[in-house]
Amino acid sequence: MRYCWFVFVWCMSSLTWASTLSFGVVPQQSPEELAKRWVPILENLSETTGFSIEFHTAVTIPEFEQRVLNGEYDLVYMNPYHYTFFHQQPGYVALAKQKDQKLQGIIVVAKESPIKSIQDLDGKSLAFPSPAAFAATIIPQALLKKEGINIESQYVSSHDSVYLNVANGFFVAGGGIKRTFNNAPKAITSQLRILWESPSFTPHAFAYHPRLHSDQVSAVQNALVNLDQTEKGRLQLQAIGFSGIEAAQDSDWDDIRELDIQTLSHLLKE
Repeated sequence: MRYCWFVFVWCMSSLTWASTLSFGVVPQQSPEELAKRWVPILENLSETTGFSIEFHTAVTIPEFEQRVLNGEYDLVYMNPYHYTFFHQQPGYVALAKQKDQKLQGIIVVAKESPIKSIQDLDGKSLAFPSPAAFAATIIPQALLKKEGINIESQYVSSHDSVYLNVANGFFVAGGGIKRTFNNAPKAITSQLRILWESPSFTPHAFAYHPRLHSDQVSAVQNALVNLDQTEKGRLQLQAIGFSGIEAAQDSDWDDIRELDIQTLSHLLKE
């Protein structure tokens, strides 16, 4: 009888792990804008996998980082530096990335700005999303420092906030990435121009928490990489600026590790 009860409990737990998965998206845009773009994709994935995959994000990137560190999300879409850091703790593992695309950071200025080169930014105050935003903050700041250009960095929580602040004249320039710039409202980006573009890096990671079962991981990965096989899926991918998604492995982000970024190291000491 005791053995039968153990088998019953084990079977019930096997059913519950597959029921609902939380999917965290890095808040490069407002939660409302992210939900509009991502919820249809997650509903599609839910239909394909049989799991209920729920959209989650945070109001700010630092809040998102803390939630990822706490392992609150079963699945996460996060920037490449986030991935290499949170692969260490709590152990997220990459399963996919944007297909045929590299990540490029940018610095934007107002379209009519007199600023013509990054040297003109010396002594100016620039807007960035957050300290650990990889291509939008870390890479531009590193370039400016290397060139001996001194700036004051102000953090405004999201990529869209950077573009809006620069367009409205609150900052002379700001950091972002090409994908979010292309996805931002045209009413804002039409007032901006790209001053500088970074080298290319491995893009954001789709990753899973190690508590997930291998069957769950395989199902989600297969659903992601096959999104572009239907008209509905292609339209949903276009909404986030993707043409497709491809399978990935941890070593794909070794180019990021070679940069030896330490921005979030303090989180492991707290």
